[in-house]
Amino acid sequence: MANRPSHHAPPATHQSGTTSDSTAEPEEGYQRGLGSRQIQMIAIGGAIGTGLFLGAGTAISKAGPSLIMMYAIAGVIIFFIMRALGELLTYRPVSGSFADYAREFLGPFFGFVTGWTYWLMWVVTGMAEVTAAATYIKYWWPHIPQWSSALAFLVVLFAVNLISVKLFGEVEFWFSMIKVTAIIGMILIGLGVITFGFSAAGDTASFSNLWSHDGFFPTGVGKSLMTLQIVMFAYLAVELVGVTAGEAENPRETLPKAINTLPWRIGVFYIGALIVILAVVSWTDFEPGVSPFVAAFAKIGIPAGAAIVNFVVLTAALSSCNSGMYSTGRMLRDLAVNGQGPRVFAKLNSRQTPAVGILVSVALMGFGVWINYVDPEGAFTYITSFATVAGVWTWAMILLSHIRYRAAVKAGRAQEAWFKAPGAPWTSWIALVFLVGVFVLIGLDKDARISLYSAPVWFAVLGVGYYVLRGRNPDAFAPKESIPPVKDREPEFAQS
Repeated sequence: MANRPSHHAPPATHQSGTTSDSTAEPEEGYQRGLGSRQIQMIAIGGAIGTGLFLGAGTAISKAGPSLIMMYAIAGVIIFFIMRALGELLTYRPVSGSFADYAREFLGPFFGFVTGWTYWLMWVVTGMAEVTAAATYIKYWWPHIPQWSSALAFLVVLFAVNLISVKLFGEVEFWFSMIKVTAIIGMILIGLGVITFGFSAAGDTASFSNLWSHDGFFPTGVGKSLMTLQIVMFAYLAVELVGVTAGEAENPRETLPKAINTLPWRIGVFYIGALIVILAVVSWTDFEPGVSPFVAAFAKIGIPAGAAIVNFVVLTAALSSCNSGMYSTGRMLRDLAVNGQGPRVFAKLNSRQTPAVGILVSVALMGFGVWINYVDPEGAFTYITSFATVAGVWTWAMILLSHIRYRAAVKAGRAQEAWFKAPGAPWTSWIALVFLVGVFVLIGLDKDARISLYSAPVWFAVLGVGYYVLRGRNPDAFAPKESIPPVKDREPEFAQS
């Protein structure tokens, strides 16, 4: 929990010495158009993706009911990461978020690498998700060419992101609402089957299914641990709420609220849903590649179950692609503003959106759709698997930045944030060690280690780019100063 209620968050200061609410936040030229309702749903939607609706079926077949524990363990680590990010966000809420914090507390090289890596992560994720969305459409209209559906989705979502941040937030709100409604509906129906015994699953549905088929760890603790790397990447995009800091109406209030609700979101939407599904359907009935929601609906006897899940995963894919367009434009602009990317990306259109950065990112996503059409099992697999490494890198940079930030506060070099991460910096160290362990698990899994192959090439390219750009513009790569404590600042910057 926060040290004090969010509505008591101290307002930021103007250079004039006055205090205010959202207008007192660092202004980056964006429109602060994301309200509390939208931030909350973006945070919820970021924690619910196709990893739960589709990927969990494979993980269940490998680990059985113990997957519930793996999601709980990973959820605790994600909470540590997000509370670390929350403390940094209340220290200085900017749209560059973790790239900007890495630049400040770890050095310009790490900010450069983090910004470009997070941008590429969302580009390749967008490639995969828009392709997946076009595939889901074929469930109802098999004769529509896949490329045309993918192109239509890209154009529509590009328009949404170009028009205004308010429209992006509203679209994301309803995408998230669909996912939330589907999960809550599944939980309520499942509990009804378990409690009252109705439907075709009523005779076998029981919480005893969690341990009666060879125990809670039916395949062994080792195989259960191997699913941790699958589980962690179901949580990818949870950090997206940090990118909204530059456009939230009142980031010092809405962002901590969104982060503090993370435990119950994980508890309900992941752990709660899996408990109910595995109580309705024995883990022995699951097959790799089959959605656990489809299996549960089929067992209960809901004929439209497959269509419902297909619609939900379609919205989940479009939500991810929509978020990708949003974050890539902001990350490119942050890099450009800091002299670490082409200046053209720093421009905002008349609606205060980074149109050029979004356009370039969308064009690359469209190119990815073509690659997938030409070679669906070859080069595209290597490209999209990079998202795995990029996600871990981003989380690691958040944790390392937070550790260095805490050290700077202790040394009196940085202003102390009011929204402190409980147990820090030890919780950040624990989460960092956990991420290292995830990397080891990826290397041990022959099916997952492909994600490690493309990373050295990318980081080598970034290394060369960094030294070339630094040679051309040394000032852009100078160490960034932290915000000093109030008592150490000039009088006109002090709180009134």
